[in-house]
Amino acid sequence: MEERKIVQRNLELQRQWYGEPLGDRVRRLVVAFRISQAQLSEVLGISAPMLSQVMSGRRAKIGNPSVLARLVMLERKVLIPGVAAGENDAIHQALEDVRYSKPSVGRDTLPVIHANGEETAWPVLREVARPSELEAAASLIDGKYPGLAELLRRAAAGDG
Repeated sequence: MEERKIVQRNLELQRQWYGEPLGDRVRRLVVAFRISQAQLSEVLGISAPMLSQVMSGRRAKIGNPSVLARLVMLERKVLIPGVAAGENDAIHQALEDVRYSKPSVGRDTLPVIHANGEETAWPVLREVARPSELEAAASLIDGKYPGLAELLRRAAAGDG
């Protein structure tokens, strides 16, 4: 199979497996954290050439689940207010947290996409509030916003 067809096939597989081409996801992280691809590869724990091959579609997947987990962790850290505001200290801390993490690969570290995508919000909610706080917030808004209250309860319980 010629290289162009291989790349097209791999990019389609990435859309199926990861929701979009990995190159798009990686480029957003490079911009958000103001780092080079080589620096990002160090944080993720993957070689720069391997990251380049995955981004370009010459490779279809990230074979190491811990690398994928770190990628998802970084995507979530973009939502931290200081990181989102471009604060150097917050960006540096987020990168260091991910670089030295030893992620256990499971339901909370890999993207679990449902039709409504709500499970992708749970780790973010749990990062800013304890389960008891999520339950309390759900109780406060239950009368006026029952759907949101139920989402908070499911995030607190961590189940579907």
